[in-house]
Amino acid sequence: MARATDRIVDNVAGDFYVDRSCIDCDLCRQLAPASFARSGPAAQSYVAHQPVDDATRHRALMALVTCPTSSIGTTHKLDSRAAARSFPERVADNVYFCGYASVDSYGAASWFVTRPDGNVLIDSPRAASTLMKRVAELGGVRWLVLTHRDDIADHEAWRDRFGCERVMHRADAPRGIERTIDAVTLLAPDLELVPVPGHTRGSCVLIDRATHAFTGDHVWANDASDGLEAGRDVCWYSWPEQRRSMAALADHAFTHVWPGHGRRFQAASAGAMQRELRRLAAAM
Repeated sequence: MARATDRIVDNVAGDFYVDRSCIDCDLCRQLAPASFARSGPAAQSYVAHQPVDDATRHRALMALVTCPTSSIGTTHKLDSRAAARSFPERVADNVYFCGYASVDSYGAASWFVTRPDGNVLIDSPRAASTLMKRVAELGGVRWLVLTHRDDIADHEAWRDRFGCERVMHRADAPRGIERTIDAVTLLAPDLELVPVPGHTRGSCVLIDRATHAFTGDHVWANDASDGLEAGRDVCWYSWPEQRRSMAALADHAFTHVWPGHGRRFQAASAGAMQRELRRLAAAM
């Protein structure tokens, strides 16, 4: 729980604040950019502008619900039930952002995809009862795809709740995972799981309908640039392997990147995305 006595000094006066337990996961700034910003020297989020109406207050409360470290607090008790029920939040046709980030995944984003042949949860959010109820209302989970070992969080609780098949690369999979893969695998004719070793040995990208790529910690966008990037300082297995994986990923077709960490990215076409991936691979 956030502590007012430990609030970051950059917070503007008012009800909302961020305390020094913030780990700079960036999710509050993505959810409520009208309220939250990043402090350069401290590399943490803070309240740059207090919410001014119901809409901005609702977004700030969604950020509070999502925060993996409970670093966002309010001076007065506010009703966050509507914000809690806003997740998963639809962000594109059949794609939803789960919110409820887990500290065990260092605040990674999790995604939910609705499909006629069974829904997919990509990486594990917190096993919050409100979120699980909403997911059940949307049809439950058939597959839980875990892109790599860092972002598995409460995967066992999701398996217990929905009886879903957990799918993961053999190199990263903990004991008990129902299905492990070690090559490009089709979960359905239009649902492709692609190994991309580099960040971890068993990192994978899930591609849905040649449109949406759920990339874990393999590749993401940065709010300070217009393109994709990868991080050598957070590459736990092999940077040369990650570079080769990036070039190989450019052989696959999609237009959207939905990462675990970092910003989302949309290209004008599959060809434009492939060119951007090749540019990044060359830069790496």
